Amino acid sequence: MTIYNPGNLPKNDNLNRFAFVVDVADEIFIRKGKMIAFYGQLQFNALGSSLLDILVKQSFNSPLYINHFVVAKGQGQLILGDNGNDIACYDLEDANMTIKASHLLGFSKNIICQESTMPGFLTLMGNGKLIASSNGPVHFLDLPCRVDEQAILGWADCPSPSYRYDYEHVTNVLSAVGAMTSITLSGEEKQIDFSGQGTVLIQSSEFGLNDHSALAHIIAQLPSLNKSELNSLNGFVAQNLKA
Repeated sequence: MTIYNPGNLPKNDNLNRFAFVVDVADEIFIRKGKMIAFYGQLQFNALGSSLLDILVKQSFNSPLYINHFVVAKGQGQLILGDNGNDIACYDLEDANMTIKASHLLGFSKNIICQESTMPGFLTLMGNGKLIASSNGPVHFLDLPCRVDEQAILGWADCPSPSYRYDYEHVTNVLSAVGAMTSITLSGEEKQIDFSGQGTVLIQSSEFGLNDHSALAHIIAQLPSLNKSELNSLNGFVAQNLKA
């Protein structure tokens, strides 16, 4: 068993598949709640505070996600984790990469972050590092290709993709009604279509990130509750909301 300390921690590299060590010597954006430990003298500031107005103006052009991130600054070593999901770091060199917003854990301040034309994704441009999590290891695909939208992590240096609906798989009435009423389709019926030049990043699973939070645990138990238990839970939630 290895016992880690500031002297033997890796620098800007994985501690293992599920944790990443950031050697902080400057300001860096990180997602709220993903810091699991740190050494050194680090401060964490919410975006939107007056001290960070210039940094936000230069680098963070994503108002929908501004409350999801903080800025870590100072000198030290920061360890990031994401509920036991795989974590990897990607280097940008005068390049752009679009990442599913819920998977983005951090990025250096020299990178410009803005909302993608695809809902739920963020585009990062320039020079620096970004850190993202995934459900299983990440694989890289050349274009052109089509990808299950649940398996997609992001794409690099290629045009924004489009949705492709394969109605050969929607042959019965229930499937057709599901498609028209926005019921989620499987990867065989709905894909993201990539063309041109570039690289696509896919997860090893078509399922989303693992979530071991208390809320996720409660939600997972809901189908097993009877009507009386659901009413009791509803009353308890209402009480807490009032409090």
